[in-house]
Amino acid sequence: MQPRDLQADQFAGYPPEARKLAAANVKAFQQLPLSFLPGLLREAIEYDYKFPAERAAIDKELTNLSSLSSSQITEWFHGFAQLSLSSKLEHLDWVNRPAQFIEQESAYLWTTHQLDAFSVAATVYGDRLRAAVPVDKLPVARLGIAVIGQGVASYDSPLFRDLRAHGTYFSQIKAENGLELLLDAVEARAKAHPIPYGHWYVDGGQAARQSSALTSVSYAALQPVRDNLLKYMQTEIARPGMGPEELRTDLARLLPADLGMTKDGDAVLDRFQVRLFTEGSGTQIFSTTFAQWTTREALRRAQPLTLLARFAPRQRQKPMNELLSNTSPNPELDPIGSLVDADMGAYYHWINQQRLLGAERSSFLVWFEGHDQALVVAPSLPRGAQSDSAMDLKRLLSLAIS
Repeated sequence: MQPRDLQADQFAGYPPEARKLAAANVKAFQQLPLSFLPGLLREAIEYDYKFPAERAAIDKELTNLSSLSSSQITEWFHGFAQLSLSSKLEHLDWVNRPAQFIEQESAYLWTTHQLDAFSVAATVYGDRLRAAVPVDKLPVARLGIAVIGQGVASYDSPLFRDLRAHGTYFSQIKAENGLELLLDAVEARAKAHPIPYGHWYVDGGQAARQSSALTSVSYAALQPVRDNLLKYMQTEIARPGMGPEELRTDLARLLPADLGMTKDGDAVLDRFQVRLFTEGSGTQIFSTTFAQWTTREALRRAQPLTLLARFAPRQRQKPMNELLSNTSPNPELDPIGSLVDADMGAYYHWINQQRLLGAERSSFLVWFEGHDQALVVAPSLPRGAQSDSAMDLKRLLSLAIS
């Protein structure tokens, strides 16, 4: 089937909000090339479980597509229209299974040497779309906070080396009640700017605080989900003919209920948390990887105004089969190795924050938990500098966001 043959009733299997959205835009869909449309439908079919920032982006894209004339559609999608697809792809149920279509389309484009042409067409479209859609103004500058080194008594090697060129290093921070001061500040921002999924607290261990003002995700709280997923993976791996690609496809279909999550939870957040484990690599078994990936995905998808990520010690490296078996109730921890991981994770946190709207006004703070070292990247502070002034984290944070 080609997009021109689409009818509104073919979206009957979509969730309620996604069904309404697709039916309202079927005329625009009918004009798009098959090489492009399933990618758009992959986002639309998950509309009910998207964060507000994602919904807004989809709404703006569809509004723009509906406003284009036939000649503009031809111009915008010329690159996609030039791609040739197999009859097998055309006969797939790309309306109800757009993700599976995209997997097979990618493989086909690679084998027919068309993947580069697809990438060029996608880049051209993305540039046009960004230039066409309106940009919203942020109510407050973004703030990122990374807390690293939990459980490390001492560490002599330099920290924050990748970030020092971008901010100011502080060597005399008063550590008393440091985490509480940071959480107080994050919670105060959330109450001052109450935006759904706008303020996050990610913890790679046990959350230090629960707050209804924050979107909280913690590695410890999700242990039952992780255990259920590891059991599922072990069962699937043991099946004859099960390879990594097949396992990946099976994992992508898992829903919160499949991993023991209750139906009365936050449907959007629950889907997000399941995806952390089914799409992330190592998030199921390493707490530092979980914290880093969760931070990345929260920034990419929810685009929060505030995000505090706290890293906790991960278990030591072992053979993968032993890690996946999850048979050790008290795994040996590696605090120093976890600090090294978290130091790099903080750098990635800052990089991903810089990719978002308002990066030039955003601030970022990283603190070595329980110690006197911290670094701040902020418009108000010099780059590549060092300060030996004694201050607590509340004062430091005020410098960051001033």
